[in-house]
Amino acid sequence: MHPLRVEKVVKQYGDKTAVNGISFEVSEGEIYGLLGANGAGKTTTMRMVLGLIYPDEGNILYNGKAYSKEQLRNLGYLPEERGLYPKVRISDQLIYLGQLRGMSKKDADQSLKKWLDRFDVPEYYNKRVEELSKGNQQKIGFIASVIHSPKIVILDEAFSGLDPVNVELLKSTVKELRDSGSSILFSTHRMEHVEELCRNITILHRSNVVLKGNLKDIKKQFPKERVILSTDKEVSGLESLKGVTQVTRHENGYEVGIASEAAGMDILHHALKQTNISRFEIKEPTLNEIFIKTVGGDSHE
Repeated sequence: MHPLRVEKVVKQYGDKTAVNGISFEVSEGEIYGLLGANGAGKTTTMRMVLGLIYPDEGNILYNGKAYSKEQLRNLGYLPEERGLYPKVRISDQLIYLGQLRGMSKKDADQSLKKWLDRFDVPEYYNKRVEELSKGNQQKIGFIASVIHSPKIVILDEAFSGLDPVNVELLKSTVKELRDSGSSILFSTHRMEHVEELCRNITILHRSNVVLKGNLKDIKKQFPKERVILSTDKEVSGLESLKGVTQVTRHENGYEVGIASEAAGMDILHHALKQTNISRFEIKEPTLNEIFIKTVGGDSHE
């Protein structure tokens, strides 16, 4: 049984359809990617999963059961907009939030201290949110979403506002949650994070599912259109080879656009006649490229 199952869910506002028949399931110990441009229906879907709004059609099941107050204790949510009170002490509001999810004050306090130690910021316990940088506010928001050890976690732009060091820290923490058995619904505009963290994805476009499934299988549906060539010396004549669509010179070699994979071997043989090659790779498409091909021009904020 999947901890989270969304079945043919529809949500309408007047004559506007915000979500049109979305279905997916998140396994135990899985990070599931929910992707789409602004207005595609991601936030509406997440709000329905959280029980903040209800679908007009379809079902959302948590371990096979319908939404209830008991299920709420198993849910954690990190919103894109930070939702903590800026002038209230971190310990006061996070312990209170833990109690709202059914924890004792003592257990919430212990969990908060554990998480502050995990992020190497125990001194934040008595600080107010407004005293922290935006990135550190994001870390406190993350702690607020997991302080009660939820089994289903919804992360909306979890790494927003973080520097590279803290992105890696939070990514490793999300992986730990996954490995401990949590089911995580993950939404972001950063496709490289999805490629690293998610096994299965759904891409929404204008309320509809346009691509869904295992990420590796999805990539196989799209052609390989680039060759990466790292060389000791300059290579002449690449533009004239059959199947080459574009040649871009880089500091350590070339990126070559190709019409089909067959052109790759001709590029390799051509280059070997002129110089040593330290890297040759026919690149699979990135998720960012697939996303742009799938949803068209309105793919970014």
